[in-house]
Amino acid sequence: MTKQKIRKKSKIQSKLIAYIWICVIPLIVLFGVAVIRLYRYYQDYDLLVRNITSANSYNMKFKDNMDETMYRIITGSANWSDPEKKLVDEDPIAYIEEAKGHFVLLREKTTEENVRSDLEALIKLMGILEERTNDILENVEEGGHYDENMEMLDMNIRTLTSLIQDDIQKYIYDEASNMEKLRIQVAKSLLSTVRWLVIFLIVIIAFIYIISKRLSQRITEPITDLCEMTEKFAGGDFTVSYHTDRTDEMSTLAESFNSMVKEIETLIDDIHKEQENAKDAELRLLQEQINPHFLYNTLDAIIWMTESGENQKAIQVIQELSSFFRISLSKGQSEITINNEKEHVKSYLEIQRYRYQDIMDYELHFDEDILDYHIQKLTLQPIVENALYHGIKNKRGKGLIEVYGMKDGSDIVFKVKDNGIGMNEEELERLRKLISNVDAAVYDSEKSGFGMANVEKRIEMLYGRGYGMKVDSTYMEGTTVTVRIPQK
Repeated sequence: MTKQKIRKKSKIQSKLIAYIWICVIPLIVLFGVAVIRLYRYYQDYDLLVRNITSANSYNMKFKDNMDETMYRIITGSANWSDPEKKLVDEDPIAYIEEAKGHFVLLREKTTEENVRSDLEALIKLMGILEERTNDILENVEEGGHYDENMEMLDMNIRTLTSLIQDDIQKYIYDEASNMEKLRIQVAKSLLSTVRWLVIFLIVIIAFIYIISKRLSQRITEPITDLCEMTEKFAGGDFTVSYHTDRTDEMSTLAESFNSMVKEIETLIDDIHKEQENAKDAELRLLQEQINPHFLYNTLDAIIWMTESGENQKAIQVIQELSSFFRISLSKGQSEITINNEKEHVKSYLEIQRYRYQDIMDYELHFDEDILDYHIQKLTLQPIVENALYHGIKNKRGKGLIEVYGMKDGSDIVFKVKDNGIGMNEEELERLRKLISNVDAAVYDSEKSGFGMANVEKRIEMLYGRGYGMKVDSTYMEGTTVTVRIPQK
């Protein structure tokens, strides 16, 4: 059975390859002939364009350059009598030789008789111009021939350069005429080639149409059906399955496809469950890492108040602590409303104000239209804590912590500002690095970046890299932390 399948497959492949070559070979031959002919036309056309372009550069400047250079030499503004001071760009003989050599080269390349005669006349005129130019230069070197030189300039040089310019224009005109003839030949050749291509295409299309009808039912239709199933599967539909009554390779392919869909569906379900479990576990772990740090400090403060006889103040702190942890627990929910997060920060700051009433005050400014949106709990409290312990406490005099919440387009932005000690550039850069790497913050000796790094890690896990926090600080002026999250 296997050998029979292999033979069938090989036979189909051979037929397909033969049909393809039957269609392609005539096109290749015709295309090759067309390319060769067009390339020859291109070479001729390119040569004409380059010849015209190079001649046109002399047509535009040769007469003016020669007339001006000779005038400057005769009047003495261009030093010619002192050989050591002659300038290369003011050497008329060299300029004539260069131009004459250029047109000699064009004469050798041309195959058109009328163009050749134009160039020969042009080269002769340049030879005469060179002789007349030498006569003037000899007079200049001898000295005392100013009037004679000016007469020769008007009668000889300018007349010859005008004739040369006319001949250059005639050469350009003749080459342009040849270019037009070549264009007509190319157009005829292209028209002929297109006609043959159209004929071959019509024949090949008819042949392909007949063959495709014979092969489509056996090859195209089952493959198309399988492609449709694959597109549905790629779009996330894992209930698709492909069935066929055929007993050849398509049957094996259908069985393999159905088996693959089932296996991938099972794997994706397992991966989703594992990802959700891991994400939930990591979020809970990150949140739990924050709570003890604050709890220990607050309990120490309550003990200190009780020992100092400030029982009423201790009771108020305990009430605020109860409110604080009621929101922190939130019945196990990881998300709370922004209003609850605001109350959570307020409870924290009230507790801290009992401890640091001489050095700290606070203000909360939250827009009413964001209070019902949701936020991950313990987002703002670690930032406020950092503002207190590393900003306000290190400042002489009373400090102020301000917390803002507002909409910004489709996002919500929070700002925690303090007018504490602030940070220099080195300290600010260090904190930014710790915030971007929670593992580094865990092992930081001062622990100053751990809580904020924790918040940054949770925001990135939940909302992606486009969200998170930004820290700005100026030494002796204060620090501002900006948190951006999507509206939810």
